[in-house]
Amino acid sequence: MSTTEEIDIDLIQSYLQQLPDAALRFGVRVLLALLVFVIGSQFIRLVRKIFKKSMKRSNADVGVVQFLDSFIKISLYVLLVFLIASGFGLDAASVVALLGSAGVAIGLAVQGSLSNFAGGVLILLLKPFKVGDYIIAGANEGNVNEIQIFYTKLTTADNRVVIIPNGDLANSSITNASAMTMRRIDIPVGISYKADIKVAREALMKLLDNDDKVLQNQEKKVFVDELGDSAVKLVVRCYATTDDFWETKWRLTEGVKCSLDEVDIEIPYNQVDVHLNSRT
Repeated sequence: MSTTEEIDIDLIQSYLQQLPDAALRFGVRVLLALLVFVIGSQFIRLVRKIFKKSMKRSNADVGVVQFLDSFIKISLYVLLVFLIASGFGLDAASVVALLGSAGVAIGLAVQGSLSNFAGGVLILLLKPFKVGDYIIAGANEGNVNEIQIFYTKLTTADNRVVIIPNGDLANSSITNASAMTMRRIDIPVGISYKADIKVAREALMKLLDNDDKVLQNQEKKVFVDELGDSAVKLVVRCYATTDDFWETKWRLTEGVKCSLDEVDIEIPYNQVDVHLNSRT
C-alpha cells in the first residue's frame, strides 16, 4: 500500500471520528437557533403590543398605528434573522458589503415594494383617507380596514377583501365617500306629459318633509331636469348624513313611486308610437 493511500485512509478515519461531534455541535446550534427564534418572536410580539397600547393612549390615527406596526414587525424580524445567521458563522459585515455591491440589482428587484412603501408614507402624511372610510379607487371600492406597510385592505359591500398596493393608491384618483359628514341624494323620476307637475312636486316635497333622516336644514327641492322623449324627467334632491345615505336613498326611491301612485301620477316607460298612413 502506497503512502498516499495510507494518508487518505487516515483522513477518512479522522473525519469519521469527528463526524459525531460535528453533527452534535450542529444540532445544538440548530436547537439554539430555534430557541432564539421562539424567544425573539415573543419579544417582537411584546414590543408590538407595548407600541400599540402607547399609540392608542396618544389617540394616534388607526392607519398610522397599523403602518408603523407592520414596519416594526418586518424590521425586528430581519434583525432576528441576522442574529440567528451570525450564530452559524455568517459575518454581518460581509453580508452588508455583498448587499452594497449588489445594490443596483436589489434596487431593481424591490422597486415595486419601495414604491408601495413610499405610497404608504404619502397616504399617512397626506391622509386622503383613513381606516373606516369608504373609498372608490378605479374599479375597486369598499371600506378601508387596514393600511399596511406595502398595501391597503378594503372590504367590499358584499364582504369581499380587496388588497391594493399603496403605490397604486398614491398615484391614482381616489373618491372618498366618507370625507364629508353629509351627502346629497338625487333621485331621478319621469312623469307623464299629461300629469300635473305641481301636484307631483307637492307630493314629493311632502315625502321629503316627513322623512326623519332627511336633513331638514339643508336644500330640499323637486325640479324639472329634462323634457325627455316620453316623460318629463324630475329630480328629487335632498341631503342626509353620510352614515344614513344608502338607507335613506333606498327608502326615498320606494317612497317616490308610492307618493306618485297616491296622487295618480303616471310614471311612463319608454315607448314608440307608430302612425300608419293608409292610401285609398
